[in-house]
Amino acid sequence: MEEELKNNPITNSQNGVVVDDEDDDTPTLSLETLAALKEFLAEQNGPPVNAEPEEKEKEKEKKEVALVTEDWRLSQFWYDRDTAETVAHEVLTLSQPSQSQSDFRVACIACPTLYAYLKNFSHDISVQLLEYDKRFEQYGNEFTFYDYNQPEELPLEMKRAFHVVVADPPYLSKECLEKVTQTISFLTRPGESYLLLLTGEVQRDRAAELMSLRPCGFRPRHSSKLGNEFRLFTNYDPGNRLGGWEQED
Repeated sequence: MEEELKNNPITNSQNGVVVDDEDDDTPTLSLETLAALKEFLAEQNGPPVNAEPEEKEKEKEKKEVALVTEDWRLSQFWYDRDTAETVAHEVLTLSQPSQSQSDFRVACIACPTLYAYLKNFSHDISVQLLEYDKRFEQYGNEFTFYDYNQPEELPLEMKRAFHVVVADPPYLSKECLEKVTQTISFLTRPGESYLLLLTGEVQRDRAAELMSLRPCGFRPRHSSKLGNEFRLFTNYDPGNRLGGWEQED
């Protein structure tokens, strides 16, 4: 699946000048110096209050996203930051033609890193996390328990309801991919859905056979430096994004 991202919170601190009341020679700062100091500290602690929206957004995207510790027994390997951001931005790009992001529904199958980054970038987007690990129940009604061995044991209101489905099957087996394919078919809106599959290179032929997917040039990575080569497959041509579709021989 994906990989753990360590939380790196930005800690704001207050800085000042300690004044000794018993010292008659206590130095004072000019108004110009105080203004310069205030500006410097504001730059150190984040964008100014009157910063342009684009500056604030860039600062927001610099922050790490924290997840629970990955459980290797569940084949959990969180994406590294670059992978999570790249895929999240792709999903948000796909949502742009929609009049409202809240009407544009995204399903994340077994990829909680992507869910967390999507919600960090845009609180308005509608994202549903389908995951076996019940620690993610912390996401409330945006969490749905999912066992790939029961591919269609899902709430009926989720049937054919999603514009984008991103899946990262927990195992690199034919059986697992076949069952996840059933889940994807259950979730996607007929004829108007985008599908992104993150899995091993060994699944290339199966992904093409089961879902007519093609590999992109972008290579997903995990912080745990997994030995298996991972790929990103899509059912649509991403153009210049995601490294484009890999050219067939």
